[in-house]
Amino acid sequence: MTRNIADIRRDYEGGRLDTSLTPDEPFSLFDEWFTLALDSDESDGNAMTLSTVDSQGRPHSRVVLLKDFDENGMVFFTNYHSHKGSELNNVPYAALTFWWPSLSRQVRIEGRTEQVSTQESDEYFSSRPRGSQLGAWIATQSVVIPDRNWIEERQKRFEQAYEGQEIPRPIHWGGYRVIPDMMEFWQGQPSRLHDRIRYERRDGEPWKRFRLAP
Repeated sequence: MTRNIADIRRDYEGGRLDTSLTPDEPFSLFDEWFTLALDSDESDGNAMTLSTVDSQGRPHSRVVLLKDFDENGMVFFTNYHSHKGSELNNVPYAALTFWWPSLSRQVRIEGRTEQVSTQESDEYFSSRPRGSQLGAWIATQSVVIPDRNWIEERQKRFEQAYEGQEIPRPIHWGGYRVIPDMMEFWQGQPSRLHDRIRYERRDGEPWKRFRLAP
């Protein structure tokens, strides 16, 4: 490597995040930040890193897309037989990380997970473009395949099978909801003196919030 990455620097700038000016619960603050993130980056503002743990305790992370959220949690969709699906079936806890560089903001979320209802998965699947619907059938996610031709041949077969028909949702494809018990808001500040506000709750109790050292 010809470039010294240790010398890469960025001085963060952002509005102050004051505990006294934050709401009693985290979802309205997340909604405010998320709306600004979409205004700043409409294409990727809903991208988030999903971290799961396998049966050996090894963590795994990948980027997925947030597709819905409310006070009950954050929803994403995937193949239930994928690596992340298998991991969540064995250890039903996950962590999410949002990073919005143009705003110098990060949000971390942790909590237990559950599959969303069949109705929720059906409704979202029906809203997807036809190509994405076919993709849920074509890709046996996370399995080893011989080459790109394997995917293209399966694509042809499924296109023919569903030509002129409505594409049903595969039973192995649907949504997960991450139900937060921790949400942390990070606002970048100059000289690495960042603002961090953490919300926590346990067993359905009211949310508690704390200011953390940078």
